[in-house]
Amino acid sequence: MKHLSSTSSEFWNELSDLLAWESSSEERIEQTVKQIIADIRQRGDSALIDFTNKFDRRSVSNAMELEIPHHRLKQAFDELPEAGQKSLATAAARIRSYHERQTQSSWHYVEADGTLLGQQVTPLDSVGLYVPGGKAAYPSSVLMNAVPAKVAGVGQLIMVVPTPDEVVNEWVLAAAYIGGVDRVFTVGGAQAVAALAYGTETIPAVDKIVGPGNIYVATAKRIVFGTVGIDMIAGPSEILVVSDGLTEPDWIAMDLFSQAEHDEDAQSILVTWDAEHALAVQASIEKLLPQQPRQDIIRAALTNRGGIIVVKDEQEAAKVVNYVSPEHLELSVEDPQAWLPKIRHAGAIFMGRYTAEAIGDYCAGPNHVLPTARTARFSSPLGVYDFQKRSSLIFCSPEGASTLGEIAGTLADAEGLHAHAASARYRVMGR
Repeated sequence: MKHLSSTSSEFWNELSDLLAWESSSEERIEQTVKQIIADIRQRGDSALIDFTNKFDRRSVSNAMELEIPHHRLKQAFDELPEAGQKSLATAAARIRSYHERQTQSSWHYVEADGTLLGQQVTPLDSVGLYVPGGKAAYPSSVLMNAVPAKVAGVGQLIMVVPTPDEVVNEWVLAAAYIGGVDRVFTVGGAQAVAALAYGTETIPAVDKIVGPGNIYVATAKRIVFGTVGIDMIAGPSEILVVSDGLTEPDWIAMDLFSQAEHDEDAQSILVTWDAEHALAVQASIEKLLPQQPRQDIIRAALTNRGGIIVVKDEQEAAKVVNYVSPEHLELSVEDPQAWLPKIRHAGAIFMGRYTAEAIGDYCAGPNHVLPTARTARFSSPLGVYDFQKRSSLIFCSPEGASTLGEIAGTLADAEGLHAHAASARYRVMGR
């Protein structure tokens, strides 16, 4: 891991270099994705079958074979070990309980002259949920996307998941069942995103696409945005741990590993004002790394983008945190709540020595779909609000139309939009 010190005259430049990550697609990938999208739009199911057979090494002949019947989802859940059923159900219940507190209601108020103003909140009609398949299996991501969508009142939730070599992950199907997914199709890649965005004979078009995927999926989501909504273009996973030097170094090392094991581009950073503690954590990393099943991925991530940063004091630590704007922030300090007024930018904040980030990934309740690559400066975790939309309400009484018509007419004249002015003034009383 790189070691940085805030006493260095080049510290902020070094920190900027450590955080650098290029999110844009290679031109070759972008062109490939555009061709796939165009083919899906033109040939629908036929193209979807061709791409599925080619990329997932399958032998589908009819698009109806791509859908998994709903009873199969229940079967997957029923056949899990009892501990698995209980864990999925408990996690889903906790996620649901948390997100129910995010629901927004329509509202309005009436002014003295009888004019009504307000906001109507309605759920999206349909949402597509992309779930990685193959070697990756993320039932937790199914829950984190499906549960808030259903809490929001989404009418139809359609899940797509690739099944390379016909391999179906039972945990993912079970999570789809417990999360309330309505339909599941075994397709993936850019072709699945295109099918959700534009529809085929078999897969209906949706209003928004959410869920993680590889660079082809991310590129496709970016291209179809505007035709449909998307959640975000997520970068590699990140964790920043602030430690006061009193937390067990092995705990911190393992917390850093927990994100580094995602992939070689993941980022794990420790910030502390205790130089001896920084060395102790480094020693724990070297001791524990050889024991990790995914040690090669962790080592690559820590080497490529990991960092141990020694700062002068707590105030400087908070300044670094806000600059980094991490996806996951662990405040491994004595009084984490006292830090909250200092923290402006973080996707999720894990407070105290006993709160491992991994708990938030699975079952704490808050969403684990979080802004990455410093976008926590202006973005928020996925939530119920991402599956609802708001319409403004305006109802003018005769008196309100008269008063507001004069104001609108004056402003419209100033902008040279005379039809606007006339439209507003037609309703002014006495004219």
